[in-house]
Amino acid sequence: MNQSDLAARIDHTVLGPETTMADVETVLDEADEWGMNACIPPCFVEEASEYAPDVVLATVIGFPHGQNTTAAKREEAVDAWRAGADELDMVINVGRLKAGDDELVTEDISEVVAAVPIPVKVIIETALLTEEEKHRACEAAEEADAAFVKTSTGFADGGATVEDVELMAEYLPVKASGGVGSYEDALAMFEAGAERIGASSGVEIVSGAPEE
Repeated sequence: MNQSDLAARIDHTVLGPETTMADVETVLDEADEWGMNACIPPCFVEEASEYAPDVVLATVIGFPHGQNTTAAKREEAVDAWRAGADELDMVINVGRLKAGDDELVTEDISEVVAAVPIPVKVIIETALLTEEEKHRACEAAEEADAAFVKTSTGFADGGATVEDVELMAEYLPVKASGGVGSYEDALAMFEAGAERIGASSGVEIVSGAPEE
């Protein structure tokens, strides 16, 4: 996979709690230069969409724990879309899933998906789930018509693994996120079935790929 092909499948990310608009501009400049997408906090979406209108812009919903009410997630999604987001990465309600409230989990996702005309990726936070729970989380996302399932927020211990990507790819396209820091890491995720990579190391990943 050459740099150009790879870059279009990278969501170059900055989501830390101390993120400033200057940090976002750096990520946007790098995304624009290398042909990557960008994933940024929702409070910066409107400014970012004006700053870098040609960069595909993703933001996060219910981040990082997914415990917001469904109504709050829905309103956050609409607000982000109106501000200029092209894609949304929403966090599943892990506690509801673990309690066996699968219908509520599905409804939570469905409400967000139905509220906006842009792709919704569902972060299932694999590091916190058992194998059985991972399957149920993916089933909920699939039933709710989500566009992708995503491994991690990056804020729980652990991140994307080949095994988790293989499991998730049985249901929906996968965004592998969390601990993917090199071209070799990214290639392993793609070989496991991932369609997209989320990483703060986007430049390192793309620059490590063959130019042609």
